[in-house]
Amino acid sequence: MLALTISSDSPNRLTFSEVDEPNFDANEALIAIHATSLNRGELRLLGIRPDGWIPGQDIVGVVERAAADGSGPPAGSRVVALVDQAGWAERVAVSTDRLAIVPDDVSFASAATLPVAGTTALRTLRHGGDLAGQQVLITGASGAVGRFQIQIARELGASVTAIAAARHADDLHRLGAEQVVESIEHAEGPFSLITESVGGESLTHAIERVAPGGTIVMFGSSSGEPTPVSFRQFVPGHEGARLQTFAYYTSGAGIGADIAWLLGLVAAGRLETRIALTVPWTNMAQALDALRQRNFSGKAVLTLTE
Repeated sequence: MLALTISSDSPNRLTFSEVDEPNFDANEALIAIHATSLNRGELRLLGIRPDGWIPGQDIVGVVERAAADGSGPPAGSRVVALVDQAGWAERVAVSTDRLAIVPDDVSFASAATLPVAGTTALRTLRHGGDLAGQQVLITGASGAVGRFQIQIARELGASVTAIAAARHADDLHRLGAEQVVESIEHAEGPFSLITESVGGESLTHAIERVAPGGTIVMFGSSSGEPTPVSFRQFVPGHEGARLQTFAYYTSGAGIGADIAWLLGLVAAGRLETRIALTVPWTNMAQALDALRQRNFSGKAVLTLTE
């Protein structure tokens, strides 16, 4: 089968290669992939993985062969899944607890935006406990994860303040943010939950705005800047607050169930998926360059089939 593999000889470190068909266990279904979406973390993986490795995490397609143990959907089902690797290929084996059936009224492209970004949004918010009536602060709010966080936090009853450039304000208000400010220094706290993906000074200011007993969930550092942290930043005024790191690949079981919950919101019109770019996977280099340059707000979707 055809796959995009790491190649140190290629200018963009990717090349199309003929690779072996996937081996799969009894609890895994074989999926014929129709589309995939890009995640910023994949840019880092392209630089560190060895030649021959197949990237790709968000995949949608059709079950070609159902799991032998009887778990999961039958052959012919439309599904979306989160895989750790090998998603940029014509077929992939997926554990059935990491996939969900795509409702008929949800497109493959929309479903493809959900696995990494959607489950990251949902699971980072869970660190805040019951969000009904709580004040939530979201940094990096115009990105794919931030847009999902705003909508899910609103769905769970929180009041959301979003940090984003002024040009995104109307859009983020429409998604459910009560306040949109350009800088975290202008955010009026305290906040019981802060989701932090910028790092550097943004994390410093987040500590200054977390409520006593509240939580800051760190799931990225897009600024690339270090943040000195000391006990004195938390007292007085932020006693009992905690810093929690998050990475989707260590966030526990039930990925498929979480994707299914998100799909339910999409099907009901209560969760918007922003597809900023759709191109064939033969144009992967173009899509990766746009992602590096931050030329769009939302997700880039790569199609493998017409």
